[in-house]
Amino acid sequence: MFGLGWQELLIILVIALIIFGPRKLPEIGKSLGQAINGFKESTKKATEEAKKEFKDIESSVSSDNDSNSIIKS
Repeated sequence: MFGLGWQELLIILVIALIIFGPRKLPEIGKSLGQAINGFKESTKKATEEAKKEFKDIESSVSSDNDSNSIIKS
């Protein structure tokens, strides 16, 4: 995970515990998880839209090629 070992993660967790306290850590974790899920969902939607656009472009290009080959014949 980002090239961090368990020692580094433990140090980060201890520092976060000192800064935010034990009551705030679950809230921070929950909001961070929600943010990551929102990012994943938006990325997935953008990828699906891009794939749809590529399919539309491919179909229009292939139909243009078919009509050009008929005209040349």
